[in-house]
Amino acid sequence: MNIILAQVEDASVIHNVMLQAFKEYEHATPPSSALNETIESIEQAMMKKGEHAFIGYIDEQPVAMVRFTLSAQGIYFFRLSVIPEKQGQGLATALIAELEQFACTKGKRISECKVRMSVPRNIELYRSLGYIVTKESKEENRNGFSLSVATMEKQLTN
Repeated sequence: MNIILAQVEDASVIHNVMLQAFKEYEHATPPSSALNETIESIEQAMMKKGEHAFIGYIDEQPVAMVRFTLSAQGIYFFRLSVIPEKQGQGLATALIAELEQFACTKGKRISECKVRMSVPRNIELYRSLGYIVTKESKEENRNGFSLSVATMEKQLTN
C-alpha cells in the first residue's frame, strides 16, 4: 500500500473511503456521526482546525485513510477507515505505523484515539499494536447521542 499525506483537495477521497468503511455503523445505536460528515466539513477541518489525513492506495485506488491532529504532546487519530473488501489485510496496522512514524518525526511522544466500547474488535486491534485503555467515559457524539468510549494511548519511541 502506498500511503500519502492528504491535501485539502483530497477531501472527497477521504470522505468516500470513510463512508464506505463506516456504513456498517449506520444502524448501530447510536449511528456513527461519521456518516453525517460532508466533503465540505472535512475541507473546513483541514483548513481551519489543523486536521490532517493519510490516504492508503493500492493500484492507485484509495482503500484506507486515517484523520489526525497534532497537539503539543502527541497525535490524536480518528475515523480510521478501510474499505470493507480490504479489511483484515493489515491496512489499518500499516496506516497506524505510518501515523506513529510521522508523529515521532514531529517530536510527539503519545499517540491517542477513542474507540466505541461497543466495538471490541477495534479495541483489540489497538491493544495488539501496544495501545492501552487509559479512560472509559460516556461522551456525546456529533449527533447528540451518548455513547461509551474508551480512550486508548501508546507511548511512542523513535
